[in-house]
Amino acid sequence: MTKETDLAKKIVTAAKRAGFAECGIVLVDEMHAYADAVQKRIELFPDSKPLYEQFASFATPEKTIPWAKSVVICVSWYGKYRMPANLEGQIGKLYCFDGRLDEDSEDFHSTLQFQTELDALGLRWEAKRDFGITAMRWAAAKAGVGVVRKNNFFYSAQGSWCQLHAYVIDQSAELKVESTLKKCPEGCDLCMRACPTGALSEPFQMNGTKCISYLLCLSTVTPGEKIYEKSGKWIYGCDSCQNACPLNKGAWTEEDDFPGLAELAEQISYEKILKMDEDTMRDLFQKKFWYIGPDVIWKWKCNVLNAIRNNFEEKYRPLVESVLNDPREEVREMAKWVLQSV
Repeated sequence: MTKETDLAKKIVTAAKRAGFAECGIVLVDEMHAYADAVQKRIELFPDSKPLYEQFASFATPEKTIPWAKSVVICVSWYGKYRMPANLEGQIGKLYCFDGRLDEDSEDFHSTLQFQTELDALGLRWEAKRDFGITAMRWAAAKAGVGVVRKNNFFYSAQGSWCQLHAYVIDQSAELKVESTLKKCPEGCDLCMRACPTGALSEPFQMNGTKCISYLLCLSTVTPGEKIYEKSGKWIYGCDSCQNACPLNKGAWTEEDDFPGLAELAEQISYEKILKMDEDTMRDLFQKKFWYIGPDVIWKWKCNVLNAIRNNFEEKYRPLVESVLNDPREEVREMAKWVLQSV
């Protein structure tokens, strides 16, 4: 057994001990071809260039971290948690069970333990808790711990309900396996047909700027923009393509409660959000739903108003009228638009 192989096995053992479902390791060179994938995406969807250009540096982590030799990718599974019924179809599951910044979550504690184990192995490492330090789905697929399917999501043996965590380390190590997961069914296009905005226009490709998750979490709902009419009841994220995937059938077990989620879910409704002040929204939402930043927390109200407009019932009219005097101009304008267009 070589020194590199021995180190790789120790890292994977440490990851499993920390609670991760899977772990693989690739050399940083394996990431370089990701640059070509980004360029292809930009050529297919030129309007998405500003978004995808931000990811170009993920192909060469060693340029910003000169000592980086390998990428360790860990997989956790959140399909074991109970989804509050009132959040289903309104908030994406990933965001409900996202433990990257949630100090009460099992995922967060797994990362802390794993980092301690990396220290004990004498490794220098670096990671980023938010959007990651490199292309995580790419690294996971290269390591063989799962596959990327037609809807662009990473799948382990437990379906697509996975969270990935990437670390770069200062030693050369590699532990790759041959994935035994079956390919997407021949001719299956259920995920593409389920995509409300057409962001999934062909297999393995996606126009990120048309994805509902991007539109509601990282962009701003604009009155009159037709694409937002296709977001249905979603107010934060979207699961449409994953829910439609036949390879996700039976992958959700709902065995455990995610810490604090049931209590938080009680505070999430059209009426409660529209009546909240911004400090309350920050206190409630920021730790869990951090894609909408604290300085633009008012976007929650715009997203709710958009969902109301998409599924309007007369009973909502007084609620929409109640925010015509909201402190934020963006919210007031959104409310006016809803009332004018229904």
